[in-house]
Amino acid sequence: MVLVRPQIPPNTGNVARLCAVTGTPLHLVAPLGFALTEKKLRRAGLDYWDKVHAATHGSFEELVREGGLNGDNVHLFTSRGTRGLWETRFRPGDWLILGEEQEGLPAEALERFPERWVRVPMIREPTARSLNLSTCAGVALYEALRQCRKAG
Repeated sequence: MVLVRPQIPPNTGNVARLCAVTGTPLHLVAPLGFALTEKKLRRAGLDYWDKVHAATHGSFEELVREGGLNGDNVHLFTSRGTRGLWETRFRPGDWLILGEEQEGLPAEALERFPERWVRVPMIREPTARSLNLSTCAGVALYEALRQCRKAG
């Protein structure tokens, strides 16, 4: 699970808890909208942070380089996705990548993997807002886990 430039601490906290309870590594790509100091984590009530296998990366390119991301193991979640979640096939080791809360994924990520855009199905209602980042992360991760555990 990757969050690129997350800005809202409670969203990242919810995704961190999701990763802790599923044993999923969490990768955070800077810049972050908050500090990850021990004092700040305690104040936010993230008493489970030590259960999260977390890593931070200075940029998206650094994540690509260090994580071995390629066109086959990447899923970029965006409301502009051309492929629905239900049509997406997940395999162990795939990277689920979500962008920051307001702007979504940066252009550098979308342009690097244009065939890997995935959208979580939602009704097309102009007045309805899209899903919260942590809700989208939960839906995506549990679908990926369901598929991987069914296959293995």
